Amino acid sequence: MSAAVGLPEIEAARARIAGMIRPTPVDPSPSLSERAGVPVWLKFEHLQHTGSFKLRGASNAVARLDEAARAGGVAAASTGNHGRALAHAARRAGVRAVICMSALVPRNKVEAIEALGAEARIVGASQDDAQVEVDRLIAEEGMVSIPPFDHRDVIAGQGTLGLEMIEAVPELDTLVVQLSGGGLIAGIAAAVKARRPAVRVVGVSMARGAAMQASLAAGRPVQVEELPTLADSLGGGIGLDNRHTFAMVRDLVDEVV
Repeated sequence: MSAAVGLPEIEAARARIAGMIRPTPVDPSPSLSERAGVPVWLKFEHLQHTGSFKLRGASNAVARLDEAARAGGVAAASTGNHGRALAHAARRAGVRAVICMSALVPRNKVEAIEALGAEARIVGASQDDAQVEVDRLIAEEGMVSIPPFDHRDVIAGQGTLGLEMIEAVPELDTLVVQLSGGGLIAGIAAAVKARRPAVRVVGVSMARGAAMQASLAAGRPVQVEELPTLADSLGGGIGLDNRHTFAMVRDLVDEVV
C-alpha cells in the first residue's frame, strides 16, 4: 500500500464517522475579505464536539480497531486537542484511553481530557518525552498507539474536512491550513487535489520549533528544539521515522509560511 492516503480512504472515513462528528459551517469573513481583497471563507471547526478537527481522525481510527485492540485500550502523545478527541472517541466506543502530554500543555486541556474519562499523564518537557511513555504502554501493557498525525486512519479522518470545504465553496482557489505534524494538511490536500487539482494548498506554521518546515528544507524528517509558542497546539516534532505525513506534505502542499 502506498504511503500516501488517497481519496477512497477519505471517502470511506466520511461515511464511517458520519454519526460521530459534526459537519461544521463554512462561512464568509467580511473583515478578512476586505483586508485580503478577495473573498475569504472560514471553516468553523471550533464548533466540533471537542472543539477541534482532531475528533475526525480520532473517531475514524478508533472505529477501525479490531476487538483485540479495543480490549487493550489506546494511548497517544498529545499537545491537548488530539488527546481530548481520542478520549471522546474512546469513551464512545467503551475503550480505555491513556493520553501522555508534556509539561508545556496548558492545564485546561489536561482537565478537559480527564473530564472525558481518559487518564492524563504528564511526562517530561516535550512531545518526544511523552512519546517514550506511550511506547512503554504499548510494549508493556499491550495498548494500541493512535498518534496525532502520522497514521493512515487519522489522516483519512482529517481529510473529510477537505471534502466539506470544496463542496461548500465550489469556487475555492486557495486553502490556508495550519501545519504542525501534517496530519490535517496531508488529509485535506489529498482530498482536495484529487477532486480539484488546481486548488493551491498553503500550510501555516509557527516560527518557533517548526518541525515540518525544517524537515522539508532538509529533504528528510529532522528533529528541532521544542520551544514555548503562542500556538501551543502546533508544538512537537514529526518523528524521525515518519511514515506518511512528511512525504504527503512534500508532494501535495504548494507552499509553507
